[in-house]
Amino acid sequence: MQLARALRDSGLVWHPRRGDNFRIDRIEADDEVYTLSDMTVEAHEFSSGTVLGFNGTTEWALDSVALDDALWFPREDQLRDILGPAFRTLRHETAFTVTAVIDGESKEFEADDAADAYARALLALLDAVAG
Repeated sequence: MQLARALRDSGLVWHPRRGDNFRIDRIEADDEVYTLSDMTVEAHEFSSGTVLGFNGTTEWALDSVALDDALWFPREDQLRDILGPAFRTLRHETAFTVTAVIDGESKEFEADDAADAYARALLALLDAVAG
């Protein structure tokens, strides 16, 4: 969750797609992770912004949530795609290591999970672009 927040705060914009995972990022919300699908949770585009609609949920008295109140958990493939040409390699020994070129330098980002290693690399790239 910390990496997802850091990516969002560094400017990563979420364009909801089927299969995306998120949680409602409000204090009064539970810690459940939701998945966008065509049946249960759908992204609805309005002129005022994107709203995530909950269709037929019984465990919540919730019809929809604004996109700003949702925290996206990008998948490994999404993070790799966003890294684009900066991505060089992913290897696994005792941990997952992503190698990416940032500011002309080859850098390594390590984590226990491949998605987290990609997220660390993307965070460094976004910070380099912003800064």
